[in-house]
Amino acid sequence: MSTVAVTRTIDAPVEAVWRVVTDLPGRAGWLSAVRRAELRTPGPFRTGTVWAETRTAAGGDAVTEEFRVLEAVELERFVVTSPGIGADYRMTYTFRPHRGGTHVTVTQDGRPTAPAGRFLAWIFGGLAAETAESALRRDLDDLAAAA
Repeated sequence: MSTVAVTRTIDAPVEAVWRVVTDLPGRAGWLSAVRRAELRTPGPFRTGTVWAETRTAAGGDAVTEEFRVLEAVELERFVVTSPGIGADYRMTYTFRPHRGGTHVTVTQDGRPTAPAGRFLAWIFGGLAAETAESALRRDLDDLAAAA
């Protein structure tokens, strides 16, 4: 299991940050790595919400993953899971007011699910963590620009 956490202070109130990050159909408009987002459950963002997201991977290929909201506490935090290729991911987003802005922390936990995934995690563990951290930082930068 590997864990990566990044924090960024965004110069916008929690309500504005929450509104942007939970607007799932609008994700392709503000997340630079996202080509398309498709809501698979009707209604507002809440526990049980499912969406698919097509991102540009490190090599330029398109990768589509499905995400499910395990927990959502409005304006405080949400937890999503995604079954990946050879690994499952769990991401926890927390939002804390800070001097008129918002501290946003994203913690990603990855767990290999297949022998190949366990082998690759062992071989590339540090590189995978650096790649995940870089992607999370880029996403938070995009969120800050949109909020």
